Amino acid sequence: MTTTTPPVTLDDVRDAAARLEGVAHRTPVLRSRTLDALAGAEVFLKCENFQRVGAFKFRGAYNAASRLTPEQLSRGIAAYSSGNHAQAVALAARELGTTAVIVMPEDAPPSKRAATAGYGAEIVTYDRYTGDRVAIAEALAADRGLALIPPYEHPHVMAGQGTAALELLAEAGELDALLTPVGGGGLMAGSATAAKGLHPRIRTIGVEPEAGDDTKRSLEAGRRVSIPVPRTIADGQALHTPGELTFSVNRRLLDEVVLVGDDEIRDAMRFAFERLKIVVEPSGATPLAALLTGAVGPLPPRVGVVISGGNIDAGRFVELCGGATR
Repeated sequence: MTTTTPPVTLDDVRDAAARLEGVAHRTPVLRSRTLDALAGAEVFLKCENFQRVGAFKFRGAYNAASRLTPEQLSRGIAAYSSGNHAQAVALAARELGTTAVIVMPEDAPPSKRAATAGYGAEIVTYDRYTGDRVAIAEALAADRGLALIPPYEHPHVMAGQGTAALELLAEAGELDALLTPVGGGGLMAGSATAAKGLHPRIRTIGVEPEAGDDTKRSLEAGRRVSIPVPRTIADGQALHTPGELTFSVNRRLLDEVVLVGDDEIRDAMRFAFERLKIVVEPSGATPLAALLTGAVGPLPPRVGVVISGGNIDAGRFVELCGGATR
């Protein structure tokens, strides 16, 4: 999709930041001398695992939901998600005094499903390998008269997600590169919009799991490419095609996409736990994995990394990271 006016701008991200002030957490930026030495650069970790609902998704969900009219809020909100956006919309709905219905895959992590229900949302399940979550959610929203907030294909969602990068740059100062996980592309689109808007020469790098390289393939082809639904431990990045709106932004602003394997993601999760003392879910660990494996090649002096979330239950964490340690 080619548009003459970008779906999200730096001013949109700044407006979202003002709307989120006092509602979303201003998450910490962590440093590690050990990580700096391994990466060969000064690394600044924007830890969205400390965000409300445990992931960056609350930023976009609240920014979009808070702009609904009173009539729309009275009818409720619908969304579809494997977990983090589900929780984010459920919490945003509760904060705004309305209800949420979430379409989730049957194999969504139990902890994410339980948290979504815990925020008061109704959950409708489907088979991610045979069902079309967008079609299911759109039909449900139309039938019940609900406002649909997608996980990334929405200008206000993208703008909200970009506030993570905006905060990172405000605290760390000008950076030479920014690494961000890429799933549907909303976090990358919002982050790249903020980063390039403030510092046009910054190098924006997306990170995908090897099994879910739809954005990398799409950028190489110059158009959106679909792949089979990927089977990867990075469930938040298990998508088969980039979003239309998000890709229209990322094809302009994203400089490179690198890939990491599931074993490398496990190693990064273990490193974050042992050395940084933080819990990171698989999707949130992909940019850290790219640093630790050297997937991005020689790094410039100052590098920002968005750790997108930390929603993983103890049993799953032990299953993934309980093997041999570094």
